[in-house]
Amino acid sequence: MNSLHDAARHVFASDNSSGVHPEVMAALLAVNGGHTDAYGADPYTEAFGAWARALFGEGAVALPVLNGTGANVLALQAATPRFGAVLCAASAHINTDEAAAPERSAGLKLLPLPHEHGKVSPAAVHAAAGALGSQHHAQPTTLSLSNVTEAGTAYTPAEIAALSAAVHEHGMLVHVDGSRLSHAAAFTGAGLRELVSEAGVDVLSLGATKNGAMLAEAVIALHPAAAAALPHLRKSTTQLVSKQRFVSAQLLAMYEGDLWLRNAGHANALAARLGSGLAALPGVRLAHPVESNAVFIEAPATLLAPLRERFGFHGEGTAASPARLMCSFDTREEHVDALLAAAAELA
Repeated sequence: MNSLHDAARHVFASDNSSGVHPEVMAALLAVNGGHTDAYGADPYTEAFGAWARALFGEGAVALPVLNGTGANVLALQAATPRFGAVLCAASAHINTDEAAAPERSAGLKLLPLPHEHGKVSPAAVHAAAGALGSQHHAQPTTLSLSNVTEAGTAYTPAEIAALSAAVHEHGMLVHVDGSRLSHAAAFTGAGLRELVSEAGVDVLSLGATKNGAMLAEAVIALHPAAAAALPHLRKSTTQLVSKQRFVSAQLLAMYEGDLWLRNAGHANALAARLGSGLAALPGVRLAHPVESNAVFIEAPATLLAPLRERFGFHGEGTAASPARLMCSFDTREEHVDALLAAAAELA
């Protein structure tokens, strides 16, 4: 069919707006011949599982899924008993942007915690644990962290390890929403193992779509109870893909080599360029540190309105609703410099 969009247009609204990385598209074409067994009984899904076990530990169970919300719902179900509740930052994606999917689809109570630039603290976990043992209160049994956070900030391995220690002290499990975990790794310089298994994470939602895949995420369970539950929950959460080789091929293309790191590092670098350029303009303030591919700013509407119309981004530019500009694997320096030149002219 003919293209229905302007392929030269680039926006900063979301890293979901980008296309598919050529290496991922090539992987999809490479696995498209002939027949394989369905529902994950194919060699590509087996290879992805082997990759996860080699990286995170022999007990890891890795299941490819289709989208981030589904990954989070499935992961939290596997980690949380029926009577349990999920602690998360008040700003967390599961709390603000998933249309109540954890509550509606999985029946999970979310308990929002205070945060600073999207990050929660061990002290907040200990305070929430005061509800444990009371039959009158939802029992906090899981902590869900976003790395990177909804403020674009990245947890370091030491920060995750400290939170994991606090969580495990109370007999809870740790879930990481890693839709942009690659960007956290690129910023901190840590490997995926350091940010996950070595830091005490029990269940991971591993993203690829925002970093150059077409539609591919995965749930990786490291805790034995979650690993045992995971395969029996996937179909009831509508995340069992029949032609699963095409999801697994994307994950392999992203994670078997260094594509995940190359893409994330590139997007992070351009976000840093964009953030520093915008922060130098009069009337513009960074709302959060730039630690990933996201830039959040407070700025006058007279500056943002014409920029938004031309370059596309979300947020009002206020303290309550900062403007959010996202860089992607296919963002180029000239895209950033064009926005900065237009902003400087308006300012």
